[in-house]
Amino acid sequence: MNTNDPAVPVPRPPLSTTRLTLRGWRIDDAPAALEVYGHTAVARWLSPVMDRVPDLAAMRLLLQHWIAETARTPLPAGRWAIERRGDGQVIGGAILLPLPPGNEDLEIGWQLRPDCWGYGYASEATHVLAGWAFRHDVDELFAVVRPGNTRAAATVRRNGMQWVGETGKYFGLTLQVFRLRPADLDRAAPEAHLPPAFGGN
Repeated sequence: MNTNDPAVPVPRPPLSTTRLTLRGWRIDDAPAALEVYGHTAVARWLSPVMDRVPDLAAMRLLLQHWIAETARTPLPAGRWAIERRGDGQVIGGAILLPLPPGNEDLEIGWQLRPDCWGYGYASEATHVLAGWAFRHDVDELFAVVRPGNTRAAATVRRNGMQWVGETGKYFGLTLQVFRLRPADLDRAAPEAHLPPAFGGN
């Protein structure tokens, strides 16, 4: 089967670290997702690309869109819920998505519930997601960070991402751009555990 044929939906396997599982979104994740995407402290860094989600009904509609989008997006791109393994709570979301306008660069990103900031979850999610991408013949990943978002900039640097510069070509905004290549991936980060069908050579 051609896993790069957008007409053939391919499920994304769960990706796990010591503390986290990245899995596909489900509609019943809406209450937990709203605690992330409905929070002003998260939405301020997503606007104008994505506005703060106002209520549960809007969150359910957005999750439906994300689930459908991932199903028709060629591997390894997609969207994942970030679930904490210790208590099963969804604490955020992660993405691998083509960057507009050319859709040639693949963006890696994450959003976490504010009470989960500062625990290293973003680094774990970034590491496992980058490992997944690099197993699918991706040569480089990009993170775009709004100027002033010092927390996100520090996280991507900790994961081995290299400063590229500032650009206005994405989303009509001035953004800081960081790049990650396989050789740059932080070897000291927690090991990613992939299903046997997807891991290894």
